[in-house]
Amino acid sequence: ALYIVNVERNGKVIYTWKGNQRNTHIGLYDLQTKQNEHLYMFEKDLHIISCSVNNERTLLAVSFRQYSEEETASQLLQSVSKYLTLLIEIHPINNVRVLKAVDSCVRVQFLYPVEDRNASTESRLLLVSEDKYIEQFDIHVVAEEEHKVVIQKSGQLPRAKVADDLVWAQWDMMEQRLFYIVPKESKSTLRCVQFYPDENFNSILESHLDISVNDTQLKLVNFGYNYSQDQDASKSLNLQVFTSKAGGLCLCCSLASDTLDEIVYSIYFLHKGYNKTFTVALERTESHQLKEVAFMNLDYYVAAYLPGQFLHLLNIQHPDLLCYSLFLTGEDARIGMLQNCYIQSPFMSTVLDCGAGSLYGVSISDSALLQLLHKSKHDSQRLAALHCALLYFQHTEDLERQIIQWISENLSTCHSFDPIQEFIIASLYCRMCPETQNLDKLLPYTSLLDWIGVVPGVICATDIISLPVLQFQNSRGFWEKLNSNLESVKYAEPHLHYHNNVLRREWRSLSEEVVGLLLCSFGDFCLFTNQREERRSTAYLRNIFENAKKYVLVSFVFTLSYFARLVPLFEEEDYQQQLLMGLMVAQLKDHLMRHLQYVGRKKIDQIVLDYVANLLNLIHRIMKEVWRRYQLHSYVFCFDERGSAGEFAVFHIMSRILEAANGMCMPLPPGFHSLHLGLGVRCLPLHTVLHYIDNGVLQLTETCVRKLLKDLDDTEQNEKLKFSIVMRLPEALGQKVRLFWNHPINANLIARKYVKLLLEKLENRQCSRPSPERFSGPVEFLPLNYLTNMLAEIENQGVHLYEKQDHVNARFVEEVALKHTMTFLGLKYS
Repeated sequence: ALYIVNVERNGKVIYTWKGNQRNTHIGLYDLQTKQNEHLYMFEKDLHIISCSVNNERTLLAVSFRQYSEEETASQLLQSVSKYLTLLIEIHPINNVRVLKAVDSCVRVQFLYPVEDRNASTESRLLLVSEDKYIEQFDIHVVAEEEHKVVIQKSGQLPRAKVADDLVWAQWDMMEQRLFYIVPKESKSTLRCVQFYPDENFNSILESHLDISVNDTQLKLVNFGYNYSQDQDASKSLNLQVFTSKAGGLCLCCSLASDTLDEIVYSIYFLHKGYNKTFTVALERTESHQLKEVAFMNLDYYVAAYLPGQFLHLLNIQHPDLLCYSLFLTGEDARIGMLQNCYIQSPFMSTVLDCGAGSLYGVSISDSALLQLLHKSKHDSQRLAALHCALLYFQHTEDLERQIIQWISENLSTCHSFDPIQEFIIASLYCRMCPETQNLDKLLPYTSLLDWIGVVPGVICATDIISLPVLQFQNSRGFWEKLNSNLESVKYAEPHLHYHNNVLRREWRSLSEEVVGLLLCSFGDFCLFTNQREERRSTAYLRNIFENAKKYVLVSFVFTLSYFARLVPLFEEEDYQQQLLMGLMVAQLKDHLMRHLQYVGRKKIDQIVLDYVANLLNLIHRIMKEVWRRYQLHSYVFCFDERGSAGEFAVFHIMSRILEAANGMCMPLPPGFHSLHLGLGVRCLPLHTVLHYIDNGVLQLTETCVRKLLKDLDDTEQNEKLKFSIVMRLPEALGQKVRLFWNHPINANLIARKYVKLLLEKLENRQCSRPSPERFSGPVEFLPLNYLTNMLAEIENQGVHLYEKQDHVNARFVEEVALKHTMTFLGLKYS
């Protein structure tokens, strides 16, 4: 039989097998090249406990039991050690040196330098003894021709004590780190020793834990795999430490339970300062395999696995809310061929079945996640699967498309969260954070502030623990990121995340202060403010608008090149959305400047620009997918026919996008409101359209209203629609678009408004009494004569409200009044 005995840092697997002559062979398998290499052969049937080869594959360390149980009984009267540890020259095969000859088991592990390093004349070897100590041997070699080496004959090899009095130790071969636990009165202390390629080693971490480690048997993780002893693994401490690329440090352990129908395990999120203890009710308790939980490292996730019972994926980066941890049972919880509890995770996304001696690659299946999204009945599973798909697989276009399809089909099935909000916020987080260090602590990753739901069958308890103490200087990589995470916890990490509460307050304040924006032909604006409120400076608002226009322009060029051919979004001036976008830009800049001062203003400007562009791009992405799904075309922005069932479905999705954006105070892309209103007019009855306008669901835009007034003829139904919409237009917008409707009713409205505003202006001016001379043809109606003369005099004095519309004047008012009077009297006007 073939057994795996170790996995080295370079991904090479050491294994043993028995030959025909009962010889014991040691081989090396390269996971990258799929090649095997024979290292050494013992001309005897040995039970190898531990084995390691150096980086140059010139030295081999082997620990084995010298005799079988029967042979050991016959050797009781002789002073022969039970276990033997050897150091062997294998290139060329030459000397054999005894490192240890003791009665306690010893594990061996060569240290590996950084990759792509030239061959070294020194190798370092760790020896881990069951007598609860670890020491390091320095082995100097002399190089010969063709990369052959021999050990220097300098007597006893130099050694140094690394740790002692430990009860548990784990080797991280990828990062060359040793974690170990030392018992201390009622508590335990977790320590970490970092080994460096060109230095010795340093103790770099210490953390106090409330874990009981009274077990006298030493538990070793990733120091080779002794299968005969691992069959009794449940009798010793079941504990593993996992790290992630983002600076996460988790300690996982299973705890003894008082009852047989439940199992308890804890995850210590050391980088967050708390631990979570989970109590899971078991479905079938008669199985003899229910011994202990197996833990696996999947980088962004830690998996707790009990074959035949459950699979729990715990989010390392965001473990605070239970809904981001995916808990599966039944068939969903089955992992391929892993049906054994004796599992270790030697390095990331890899699992070793210690019972079968087989090594597997483990990954999360995107198709299984999507199936879970579609069939899940619980919001906790839906939310966890959604975040897992976005975080674990980043943002692949095909997966995004399928998630959007699921969202469009399940807008009303999620009760405790908005799937559109979660998709946009989580996608922005995943797109932005890899670009800049520590940005993940400043940007939001969810729209939820808390979670009041439950995960069926799981009870969770959270406890605050002390933060680890780090001791290092000028360390990069994982330790720097872990230290950054710990600093964030010290400074109340939840408050570091950008939140829309501040933006919402500013937006409301600004909306109350700014009564209207009067748009002029040259693109400037005038402000009419509430005199009882403190006026906001024009310069501040002008800066907000100018910034927003820049971001809209860049993001539109970034996103519209493809979408314009599919979704009829118009590049229009939406000043309300520009104001909101400008506020978001200003506040996000301020937030990042407070915490990323070392990055620089130019880089922060680029981050904010990318954030806004990606935000609008994601909304465009949703629009494109639903447009394609329902096979709509650009003709939906015409008003000469009623909308189809597909258009109504798209209108409903756009309404939910609008609701999600309002809930998160997010700006929408230019043209969104025009398209939304156009679909509403095509698909909804008139009273429903007006109801939606009055309640803010549909917003009147210049583009859509102007097209509606021009395209629709003046039938009775269309007149009713036009008149109802014109009456609801904001003042500034109404003055611009009413002129495009050539209808007596609209002309009457314009004239009335013109007269009213002129007379209001008259109160603030000293006007001479109008002269009785007529300026136009005679009209035998004295009140009208007087009114038109007064208006003409006011106009002559320079009071004009419609400077760009020459046909709006006293003569226009007279014409409208005469037409209206003749129509009212039933007479013909000539």
